[in-house]
Amino acid sequence: MAADPKREFAVDVVRRLQGAGFRALWAGGCVRDLLLGKPPDDYDVATSARPEEVQTLFGPKRTLAIGASFGVILVHGPRRSPAGDVEVATFRTEGPYLDGRRPERVEFATAEEDARRRDFTINGMFYDPLAEQVFDYVGGQEDLARKVVRAIGDPAARFGEDKLRMLRAVRIVARFDFQLDPDTADAVQAMAPEILVVSQERIAQELKKMLVHPRRTQALELAHELKLLTVILPELTPVVATAALPAPQNRWQPTLHALRILPDPRFELALAATFYDLARDGTAEEAAIRAEQVCRRLKLSNDECHDVSWLVAHRGALAGAPGWPPHRLKRLLAERLIVELLALERACALARNEGLHDVEFCEQYLRTTPASEINPPPLITGDDLLAMGLVPGPKFKEILERVRDAQLDGLVTTRDEALEFARSLAKV
Repeated sequence: MAADPKREFAVDVVRRLQGAGFRALWAGGCVRDLLLGKPPDDYDVATSARPEEVQTLFGPKRTLAIGASFGVILVHGPRRSPAGDVEVATFRTEGPYLDGRRPERVEFATAEEDARRRDFTINGMFYDPLAEQVFDYVGGQEDLARKVVRAIGDPAARFGEDKLRMLRAVRIVARFDFQLDPDTADAVQAMAPEILVVSQERIAQELKKMLVHPRRTQALELAHELKLLTVILPELTPVVATAALPAPQNRWQPTLHALRILPDPRFELALAATFYDLARDGTAEEAAIRAEQVCRRLKLSNDECHDVSWLVAHRGALAGAPGWPPHRLKRLLAERLIVELLALERACALARNEGLHDVEFCEQYLRTTPASEINPPPLITGDDLLAMGLVPGPKFKEILERVRDAQLDGLVTTRDEALEFARSLAKV
């Protein structure tokens, strides 16, 4: 088996700390993943060393205080190595979470005390990679074996400390195909409205992780069951309200089915599929406006907002494509997001038992038609119209568009023909 630079570096960090007389262990999700036989994405280390002692041991050039007041130091891996960085956190307990997002203060503590302030039992274990020993103070191994996600201690207290843990519980259950402990589930249902104290950016990060995961539909179903989904995405209320209705009145199950069909979607495509049925309550353009409002509220990037709203706006845009004039077909197929639109329309058609003729026609056209024919360089530009003495304005733009359509339709094929056509349009 090939060496894992991340693991080797994480072992070295523990070795250095233990060699200096400190207790040091891997902590949290990496321990869970190791016990599940999955390679961790990254490694976190918990230690009895204070932040300043970690910085002294590894040196100022290899450390960065990313949360020194909370006891967290980032230790950089070797230069030009894929080892990455390791977060080293001092064992701690946390004071009251006055805002439901972050503790008012922290106090350095023992490993057992540190474990008991964490979120879920399966995330609360430690592992010594040198002694190859698990330290479990919260029953995480038993819950891992039973495939249960359980809050450590009092669920209401854990969620009261950080409301985002409610959404994280949903994501973890779906990711590993586990069950949510009943007491933990009851606490989520009771406290669901309180998640809105969490910043929209943090909620968006959890949504992103959910929607790009293969078990995205299980996450959404559980979020709905726990009353979380329509708190964070109230726009979906009219869709999920049909969950118990038979087809075709049921709009929620086809939405989930479409999400299930999508092959490894980007977040933007998955979110657009989630909003796809909003157009049933109005036009696709109105649904796109609502989708963009959601994206803005979640503080997504401008590119993310654009892509989601564009995909929602083009719901059903392929209808009748085989009968379109060439310029209309080519203009749509030249769009940057056309491959994702085709994937979305295919998934949604299959989920709703609708025909695939329009989608398959467009897919076949893309496969068999050179890109240079679908989106050739324009034969003329605005500079050519300016040279004719035309002034920019509505007529100016209309002439450019009509010349472009004629080019795509094969009616003009040379620059001279395009210029002549433009002159004739300018005289009208």
